[in-house]
Amino acid sequence: MNQKDKHRVTGLNYRDAGVDIAAGNALVERIKPAVKATLRPEVLAGLGGFGALFQPDLSRFQEPVLVSGTDGVGTKLLLARQLGIHDTIGIDLVAMCVNDILAQGAEPLFFLDYFACGKLNLDQAETVIRGIAAGCGEAGCALIGGETAEMPGMYTREDYDLAGFAVGIVDRSAIIDGRRIRAGHRLIGLASSGPHSNGYSLIRKVLQVSDHDPGRPLVGDDSNTSLAHALLAPTRIYVKSVLSLLSSGTIDGLAHITGGGLTENIVRTLPADLALEIDLSTWQWPAVFRWLQTEGGIAEMEMLRTFNCGIGMVLVTPENAAQSVLQAASAAGETAFEIGQVVPAANERVIYHR
Repeated sequence: MNQKDKHRVTGLNYRDAGVDIAAGNALVERIKPAVKATLRPEVLAGLGGFGALFQPDLSRFQEPVLVSGTDGVGTKLLLARQLGIHDTIGIDLVAMCVNDILAQGAEPLFFLDYFACGKLNLDQAETVIRGIAAGCGEAGCALIGGETAEMPGMYTREDYDLAGFAVGIVDRSAIIDGRRIRAGHRLIGLASSGPHSNGYSLIRKVLQVSDHDPGRPLVGDDSNTSLAHALLAPTRIYVKSVLSLLSSGTIDGLAHITGGGLTENIVRTLPADLALEIDLSTWQWPAVFRWLQTEGGIAEMEMLRTFNCGIGMVLVTPENAAQSVLQAASAAGETAFEIGQVVPAANERVIYHR
């Protein structure tokens, strides 16, 4: 027998290579009830097909336009794993996608997820995907399909990663693209639930240099919330409230405050000859942002271009509609503030003052 024959291995299967097909099938069965609860009448088939089928009702639209978006939750996943909190990270995934397409005025129709891991932990994966289903419920969209990929060697046994994909619809005449914005328009900020899903590499660095126990109550927070839960609070989903506000026809711009913070996101909605004045005295930063700034010694301008600092979505509306938009936002369940105005562009696109 030669050396090659001596070491030949026989009888290998996929499970020996680290991929458990049975576990993947078991996960699908576990999540079916949560997925079913999100389905809309337009969904033609449930889980299990090679592709998801959705027949939209186009009779509601004169010129229907599909709007798509994709995102993840970044290194917030690392913090969720570190703190053992997995039930809300799926809400973050949905929120980051649907809030983006909402910023064009679109109603989310359906969502797909991609869950990749080194070794499939059924309980953990089920918890995450139930969170995705909960987020879809909040957004009113169907969790129409997804993919679970077990990839040993690509990820460690404990690692998992998420990506999401949303498709929405809007009438062409109702697309929010900022073209009607003029100097004098007002900025209406909708409160965030926390850092949402941006800036977590800096957040994790602050935790590294701080001696604060994440399990202890957050300093300055009256609700006695722990630092861990304040940092991992799920991203607020603004879909239902903002869609109701859009029906008034007085919203000329929408900005989802994500990477780049307040400094970079609102100007994306403006014509090139316009700028912003933002009054920082018009709202109070939530305690989690003050904690991050203090513990990390972070300059205010760095905070404003990294985090949402308490404002997760900004509506741009004519001056004569600002009060009615504020009242309608409150009636829709949002905490809203008039945080500034649109001005002619000069040297800076964003001017902060108190």
